[in-house]
Amino acid sequence: MIAELLVFLITFLVVYFVYLHKLAKDRFRNNDVKFVPCWPLFGNAYNSTITKKHMFEDMDAVYRAFPDEKYVGYIEATTPIIMVRDPELIKNLTVKDFDHFMDHRQFFPEDIEPLFGGSVLMMQGEKWRDMRMTLSPAFTGSKMRHMMPFMTEISQNVITYLKENLKENEDVDVGDVIRRYTNDVIASAGFGIVVNSIKDKDNEFFKLGQGIFKFSVWQRILFFVATMWPNFYKKLRLPVFPKKTIDFFKTMVTSTIDYREKNNVERPDMIQLLMEASKGQLKGNSNEDEKDSVGFATVEEALKPQGVTRKWTTNELTGQVFIFFVAGFESSGSTLVMGIHELAINPHVQDKLYQEIKEFKIKNSALTYDNISELKYLDCVLNETLRKWSPALILDRCCTKAYELPPVREGGRPFKLKPGDIVYNVVNSIHLDEKYWPEPEKFDPDRFSDENKRSIKPFTYMPFGVGPRNCIGSRFAILELKVLLFDLVSNYKIVKSEKTLDPIVLEPSDFNIKPKGGSFVRLEKRA
Repeated sequence: MIAELLVFLITFLVVYFVYLHKLAKDRFRNNDVKFVPCWPLFGNAYNSTITKKHMFEDMDAVYRAFPDEKYVGYIEATTPIIMVRDPELIKNLTVKDFDHFMDHRQFFPEDIEPLFGGSVLMMQGEKWRDMRMTLSPAFTGSKMRHMMPFMTEISQNVITYLKENLKENEDVDVGDVIRRYTNDVIASAGFGIVVNSIKDKDNEFFKLGQGIFKFSVWQRILFFVATMWPNFYKKLRLPVFPKKTIDFFKTMVTSTIDYREKNNVERPDMIQLLMEASKGQLKGNSNEDEKDSVGFATVEEALKPQGVTRKWTTNELTGQVFIFFVAGFESSGSTLVMGIHELAINPHVQDKLYQEIKEFKIKNSALTYDNISELKYLDCVLNETLRKWSPALILDRCCTKAYELPPVREGGRPFKLKPGDIVYNVVNSIHLDEKYWPEPEKFDPDRFSDENKRSIKPFTYMPFGVGPRNCIGSRFAILELKVLLFDLVSNYKIVKSEKTLDPIVLEPSDFNIKPKGGSFVRLEKRA
């Protein structure tokens, strides 16, 4: 009897998924939208689901299949998604007609994942708008100026450790070093905690932070279900992130807030800024010039500040620190790793960068927020890293009001989007499209020189997103990346070793952008 029920259940599920898959294909066929045929259960993500390829490669294959279309159909399991290829249409969806696409796709409901689901990344509608305007003064240039000393101190910790412990001709695991640096920057600038993870390798903050990103098989299954079938996942009510880690962050934030309020302690970090924001005391400096003071990739706040009267709970404030940690730890970490790896396999780029740094140090006694913009080639190197290896992949949007896409091609028909439909505005595929970037696989920072960056087509370079839902922490991330690159290249020549992957191939088993098998280089002390 049990065997018969099991066979019936499996048969029912197979038929059900095949039916949903057919509905997805029919929607594209009936509207003359081209798509790549795929498996019913995995959709166009089959190779990345079985960890044969990175998820970017699956998306890029669909992007490149139809080079003359403004948008194409992408099937995620059984969900039909519009993949936008045209920069002008991306502009319309993310900026001009933003009110139709205000929300991100929601993977984790707030009642199941209170910190991730309750973060500004996942918030929707007016609640998101209120939180965004509450937080935006926390990421202005004036606030970053106060946070930069935390970064320089932690970067020096890394250099000191390398000088004291690095052996000659030793292969260095770049990923481990970098993630300890980004961990400590977030601990200090976000939570007001001073840790030295490069020296104290097993400190609790680093271990618990790592637990967020090292998914078990069970977590991967839940994440897959949450991504492919969010409504079914909501009924399961099973959290993806470890309870121990979530409780750690909650306790840390609430105890820090309580202590500071009782003892009138102030520190220029994210918790302090959130405390001020929750009381309506956080204000931006309207007199400062925020325009591009940190780097070309910096995105500006698109929402005009308004009075926000919403009262935020401790859980909601904790969610903002949590997402600040997640983004600062992993996204910034992966960009740094790829940048250092590229410098190892492109020594002529590294030599040019070192010459700029040498000349800079002759004129300046220290690296500060006010003079970091003088390092123009460092900015070019970072921009090129973000072009070639952006951690963004896509800018997902959920249609919130009915919208008609223009014809997919000349002579075609418009495509009508309904509320709840998902749109993927691709980032990495456009960053690697020969149409906009000649020799896109080549690592060439001069693309972003003063004379060349003016010719970059709008909406073909989007490492921090575009429109009102761009990355609120772009200034922080750029500073964090530049500080360590500056110190590392100042003190060490980054050298390719036998274990250095060249050319770089992406690790297929990871959601993030990482070299397959890890990133290893050798560091030679400069005279």
